[in-house]
Amino acid sequence: MVNSVEMRGIVKKFGTLAANNNVDFSAGKGEVHALVGENGAGKTTLMNILYGVIAPDEGSIQIDDRKVHIGNPAVAIGLGIGMVHQHFKLVPSLSVAENIVLGSEPGSRGFFDRLAAMRQVAELADRFALAIDPMATVQDLPVGLQQRVEILKMLYREAKILILDEPTAVLTPQETEELFRTVRNLTSDGKTVIFITHKLNEVMKVSDRVSVMRAGRMVATLNTSEISAAQLAEKMVGRSVLFQVQKQPSEPKEVLLEVKDLRVMSNRGLEAVRGVSLQVRAGEIVGLAGVQGNGQDELVEVLAGLRRSTAGDVLLRGSSSKDFNPRQVREAGVAYIPSDRIKVGLSLDAAIWENMLLGYHATREFNRGGLLDVGKATSFARELISRFDIRGAQVGAPVKSLSGGNQQKVVLAREFSHGRRVIIADQPSRGVDIGAIEFIHKQLVAMRDRGCGVFLISADLDEIFSLSDRILVIFHGEIMGELAARDATVEEVGRLMAGVNRRGGDVIG
Repeated sequence: MVNSVEMRGIVKKFGTLAANNNVDFSAGKGEVHALVGENGAGKTTLMNILYGVIAPDEGSIQIDDRKVHIGNPAVAIGLGIGMVHQHFKLVPSLSVAENIVLGSEPGSRGFFDRLAAMRQVAELADRFALAIDPMATVQDLPVGLQQRVEILKMLYREAKILILDEPTAVLTPQETEELFRTVRNLTSDGKTVIFITHKLNEVMKVSDRVSVMRAGRMVATLNTSEISAAQLAEKMVGRSVLFQVQKQPSEPKEVLLEVKDLRVMSNRGLEAVRGVSLQVRAGEIVGLAGVQGNGQDELVEVLAGLRRSTAGDVLLRGSSSKDFNPRQVREAGVAYIPSDRIKVGLSLDAAIWENMLLGYHATREFNRGGLLDVGKATSFARELISRFDIRGAQVGAPVKSLSGGNQQKVVLAREFSHGRRVIIADQPSRGVDIGAIEFIHKQLVAMRDRGCGVFLISADLDEIFSLSDRILVIFHGEIMGELAARDATVEEVGRLMAGVNRRGGDVIG
C-alpha cells in the first residue's frame, strides 16, 4: 500500500503535558484508517497538527512521499487535506451554501454569485446523498444537519485526504450508514479517510486499519480484520470494558413527569412538537428515539424551561410546570443534562468548582444571605471530582482544561448530586470515549434504581436499547409508537423513526 500521509516522531507539549509523545502515524491511499483512544489520548492534537491548526514541537510530515511544512489550514487545504472538526467551524448567521463555499466563492470581478453557489451546493449534496437545503440558515438547523454542512464544506474543496473527527457523534443510524457509503465511495477513488471515533462498532464496520493512542503515545496499529472490538477497547483503556449495561428489570412506581398534548413551535415558526403525550415514572428509564430534527430539541427545551409551548401541559409530580423558567424547573426537582455541554451545560472559562454549582449557587446549601460560601463550594467540588473520577481536574482550573469526556462528567456530577427526582438526559454520551460512556450509563442506571425517573433522549440506538425500559419513537413532532425495550427490535424502531405506521405501514408526514 502506498502511503499518502506519513507522520514521524511527532512531539507536542502544552506546558508539562505531552499531548503527543514521539508519535508515528501513516495512512494509505484508498484506505479508511481509524484513529482511536480515550479522551485526552492525543488523537485530535495529532490531526490538528496534520491540518495545520497547531505546530508540532518536533517531528516531520510527508504527503505523497514529499516532506512538507504545514503552517496553517490554508497550506493543508492546498495540499489536499480536509478536516471536519468535532466542534463545528460554521458561521451561524450565514446560509448553508454560504458556509460551504466560504473562502472559495464562485463569481467574477469581486462579486459573489449566490445562485451559482446554491446550484453547486445542491449538486454536491445530491452527488454524495447528503440532502440539505442550500438556502437554510445554519443557526436554524439541528445539529445533525450542521454536521452535513461541515462534511460538504470539505468535499467542496476536493480534499484527497479527509480527516473526520467524531463524524457520527451527531448522526442517526440511517445517516451513519449513508456516511459509510460516502466514505467507501471516496476511498474507491483513491482518497484517504482518517476516521477518529469512540464507537468501536463503527471502527469494525468501516475501517481497514486502526491505530490506538493512549496517554499521548501510539500503542498499536493493526488490521481491523485481525482484532475484536473487546480487544481494541482493552488496548484503548488498559482494562476490560463492559459493552452491555448490567441492570435489573425496572420497578416503575408513581408518575414523576407527564406531558399532555404538548405543542411547540420551532425557531423558524413551524410546529415542531405536535400533540406529544408521555409519562416517566419513578424507577424507570424511558428512551426517546428519533432522527435528529424531529422535535426532540424543542420538546426537551420546554421540559427544561428554555422554551415556551403553544398548547398542552407539562406536569411535575402532578403540578403544572409548562411556564416555568429554568430555575423553577430545577426547584421542582428536575436535573438536566443538555445535548450540547459546550453551549448550554458549562461555562468553559469558569473554574471547575463554579461549574459544579451552576444553577444551584443560590440554594441554602451554598448561599447565606446572598453570599456564596466558597469554602463549602470548593470542598463539595473536590468530593465530586473524586466520586465521579474526573481525571486531571483541579477545582480552581477552568473547565475547558479538561477533555470532553471529563467535561461531561462535570455536568453529570452537578446534576446527579442535588437530590433531583427527574433526570432529563439529552444525548448524555455524545462525543465521549468508551470508558466515559460505560461510567455514564452506570450512573443513569444507578439513578433509576434510587427511584428517579429518567427521560433519555438519544440518537444512538445502541444507547436507547441498552438503557431503556420503555422506548418511545418520535417522527415529525409526533410519538409514532411505544415499545417495551425487552421486546423491541432495531428494525421495528428504525421503521418508526422513518415515519412508518406500525399498523398500516403508512408514512406519516
